[in-house]
Amino acid sequence: MRGRGVSLLLAGGLLAGCSAQGTDTGASGGSGSPSAGATGRSAAGATATPSAGATPASTVFTPDASLVPRTSGDGAVLADSVVLAPADWGRGFAARKPAASTPGTWAVLDDDCRWEREKTPPGVLASSSRYSRLPAGDGKGAVQVTAAVTVHASVLGADEQLSTTLEEVLRCPDQQPRANERITGLNSLGTPFGTREQEYADDSVLEAGQYVENGGAAQPYRWMVARLGTVVAAVSVTGAKGNTEQELNQLGADALAKMLERIQQRLKGK
Repeated sequence: MRGRGVSLLLAGGLLAGCSAQGTDTGASGGSGSPSAGATGRSAAGATATPSAGATPASTVFTPDASLVPRTSGDGAVLADSVVLAPADWGRGFAARKPAASTPGTWAVLDDDCRWEREKTPPGVLASSSRYSRLPAGDGKGAVQVTAAVTVHASVLGADEQLSTTLEEVLRCPDQQPRANERITGLNSLGTPFGTREQEYADDSVLEAGQYVENGGAAQPYRWMVARLGTVVAAVSVTGAKGNTEQELNQLGADALAKMLERIQQRLKGK
């Protein structure tokens, strides 16, 4: 699946997922916040949880084995070529400060439920996050977004990242990306490939909740994660007054679809 087709599938799955979230409880998402630059290691209770290390019966995409990254250098090249820059989100988006994560690090939830960046552990070849923002205008508040790509040494490791995304909320129902930011009230839904709503990735997770900065008004928040083989792509979208949930879902779906397409383009054989 490519381009607009993936985006439409994503948007449909997101809307279905949001409707189903009324039965879920929990909170998470610090890893996906615009400032945390997360790699998808957040978590929440969900109606469908991927099994760590499980091998799917079928996959949406089979990469050329010779093109799959095996070293940290190759992983960094792939991550940096896939993760979205501000212009990739659309007209008017600009880089935030900081504009990108520190190379050789990824986001980790500490014992106090705060997100910190630490050195990538064995099994994680590379992780790259970029932070962008659409200024307020036309009667709408600013939109803050993050694009993140993590390249693992194995499918098992990549699958475990999504499993962790659905588990850590039990330990930390309320999480803190930065001192002046909080993400609360999240629900989470995991959807593996082959279900009616999900035909665009080997596995996926959607989180939805509220983002608060500097004690201001709560804003709608989305964190969307998808895995293709050993690569995990994720986006976060935080809106403000005047931005509908459908608009935020579509923005995130389009962005995630673009990164999934890039992964396939770079890993497909001739």
